[in-house]
Parts: sequence; structure tokens; C-alpha cells
Amino acid sequence: MSDDFMREKPVFSLVLSMSLPMTLSMLVNSLYNIVDSYFVAKISENAMTALSLVYPLQILINAIAVGLGIGLNAAAAYYLGARQPESANHAASLGILLSMVHGVILTVLCSLMVPSFLRLFTCDPVVLQDGLSYSYIVFLFTVPITLGIALEKMFQAEGQMVLSMISMLGGGITNLILDPILIFGTPWTPAMGINGAALATGIGQIVPVVIYLMFYFTKPLPLKLSLCRSIWEPSLCKRIYVVGIPAAITIALPSLLITVLNGILAGFSQTYVLILGIYYKLQTFIYLTANGIVQGIRPIIGYNYGAKEYGRVKKIVSTALLLTFSVMAFGTVICLLWSEPLIGLFTESPETITFGGSALRIICCGFIISAASVTISGTMEGLGDGVSSLKISLLRYIIIMIPAALLLSRLLGAFGVWHAFWISETLTALSAIWMYRKTSL
Repeated sequence: MSDDFMREKPVFSLVLSMSLPMTLSMLVNSLYNIVDSYFVAKISENAMTALSLVYPLQILINAIAVGLGIGLNAAAAYYLGARQPESANHAASLGILLSMVHGVILTVLCSLMVPSFLRLFTCDPVVLQDGLSYSYIVFLFTVPITLGIALEKMFQAEGQMVLSMISMLGGGITNLILDPILIFGTPWTPAMGINGAALATGIGQIVPVVIYLMFYFTKPLPLKLSLCRSIWEPSLCKRIYVVGIPAAITIALPSLLITVLNGILAGFSQTYVLILGIYYKLQTFIYLTANGIVQGIRPIIGYNYGAKEYGRVKKIVSTALLLTFSVMAFGTVICLLWSEPLIGLFTESPETITFGGSALRIICCGFIISAASVTISGTMEGLGDGVSSLKISLLRYIIIMIPAALLLSRLLGAFGVWHAFWISETLTALSAIWMYRKTSL
């Protein structure tokens, strides 16, 4: 497959062809995330609370895996655009090896730290036990997670978005099928409860790896993996990590934010902790879909930037911004009109549904304006400027959000935390626009 289409195809159709498969797969994966939580909520409200408390560590694992993958993606796409295939091959090979090393390290660290981490937020023995049971099984599948994401980013660098879609759909559908079977059992299999949910999630992570490897060994591709010594060039490692580390920190910041917000909300009631957990499950429907667009444009921005097609890069960014804005507007309407029914998917408590519905309506006021920061952050990564992307995320999740949540929670109680979301999104978007205008494009 020739990669010239990333430089020659009309911009709008190129962005759609690259983004649509990723958007569809992200949409399905967000639905899987919601349905997965729906099944866990049917076990008990304690099980759902446990899942909410473990969620930051899962974000951390994915953040490190995706960050490294983005570094691999940016380097490989740049070298392909610059017509340096050997360097592109070395970038992909090094990224794959590093992903497996990271997976082993994360498995050990997360398994060791999870008991102390959970005890920071709950003394309930049932919630604690559910959280530990779920975590220990899920963390066993960390290496397939990191490897699968690295392979995904490698194929995306050469424009193989449909393959990424097929692989992600395969993992998501596998999880959806296994969830009710392993959680609630069948006449032929035992009910495993929350352990079944963890096992279904882990098996679902293996499926994409199998699909990627089957495709790699059966189809001729521009990128070739190798184990030659030259892939360990310090300059190549630096190129991957210069983008990858800021990207990983960027993606990990929600983990820190959720941890801090859980601590604030736990001072009011466990109900608010549960509402926050439900919100983060629901918002994946919006933000994962938008992230599909960002994933689609990242390699073509890197490719065209490497080819010095700067005017084309600008057109790609403006087209992506329009698409992301449309996704966010749709999500805002859904959350405003059906906030209580959405919360009701995960709890039967009338109090939680009422408070949660109000929270969702407040938070969604920031969705549309966040389209700017989400798109520009991905653009900076595609340009190889991971530091600017990190600055945007630091503003969004830490520098503005946490002080606003602390201050408003003192003034307005738990509902002050919900207002901090739209305030943070607005100020971050304005800062992101300013940063983008300062680029050399």
C-alpha cells in the first residue's frame, strides 16, 4: 500500500477516511465501556463503586501505553513522510519492544500499590474486596494492553485505520459477549461476579493483539519490524520519548484529577463518588468518539508536516475541529435531555439519580468549548510538539480544574465540583487557541 494518499487526497475526504474508522471503533468501545459498567452495576452498587475507585489506575496504565504509542506513531509517520523508510522501521520496532517492557513494569507496580490506593478512599470491606479482586485479574493483562496499543499506533502511522477499527471492534465485542456469561453464569459455567467482569475485560484486550499480528504476517506493509542493534539509537529513543512522555502524562492527568476529586467528594458522601464514577463512564461516549477524530488526523498531520505541506496541515486541523465540535454538540444535547435516564443505567437509588442528573447537566456545559483543546492537543502531538500538548492538559486537568474544584466545593458544596468542569474547559480552550496561533504553520 502506497502512503502517498496522505499527501495527495483531498483534505476533507482524507480526514473522513482516516477518522471515521477510528471514530466508529471508539464509539463502539465507549458503548462497551458503558455496557460493561452496566453489568457490574447489576451485581451491586458496591461493585460499581469499587470499579470507580480502580478506574484511575486503569487510566494510568492506558496513559503510559498510549503515550509511548503516540511517540512511535509520530516518529514513524514523520519518517514515512520524509521518505526515510529505514528510520520509520526502526522507530516502529523500538516502540514495540519498549511497550512490552513497560507492560511488565506496570503489572508489578500496579499490583503492589492497589491495596494502599483503594484504602485512601474507602473503609468499606465489601468495596475494598471487590476492588482488589477486580484489580488483580485486570492487571495480569497489562502486557497485552501495552502491546496492542503500540501495534495500533504502528498501523495508524501508515494509514491502516480500517484495521485499527476491526481490531478494536473485535476486542470490544468479545468483551460484550463474555461480560454477562462470566458475571452471571450460564447452565454450563459458574457465575463469577466482578471477577468475571475483570476476566472478560482481559480477554477482550488479547483479541486486538491477535488480529494485528495475523495481519502483519499475512499482508505486505510499508513498516517492517526488526531486532537489529541499530534500533537502539539514542536519537531515536529521544524522538519517541520527547513526544511519548508528555503524551503519557497528558493522558494520565485524568487519573490524578479523578483521585483528587474522589477525595473531595468523599468528604460529602460516597454517593457523589459514585456519581463521579458514573459520569466518567458516560463521558467516554463523547470524548472517545472525539478522540477517534484526533487519532485519525495525528498521522496525516505528522506525514504532511514531514513532507513540508504546511498549508495542508492547517486545512486538516480546521476540518478536524469542525468534526470534533459536531460530536461535542451532539453529546451536549444528549446529556441535557436525558441526564436522569443515563444516570439510572448504573443505579436504582432515586437520590443518586436526581443528584447525578443535575451534575451531568452542569458538566456538559463545557463539552462544546472543549472541542478546541482536544483537537489542538492532538495537533501538537502530530507536529512533534508534545510539550505544548502537555501544557494544554495540565491547564485542563490540574492548574485550573483542581483549584477551582477545591474553592467552589467550599462555597457550593459538592455541586461546586461540577461547576469547576465547565470553567476549566472554557479557560483551557482559550489558552489552547492562543498556543496554536503561535505555531510556525
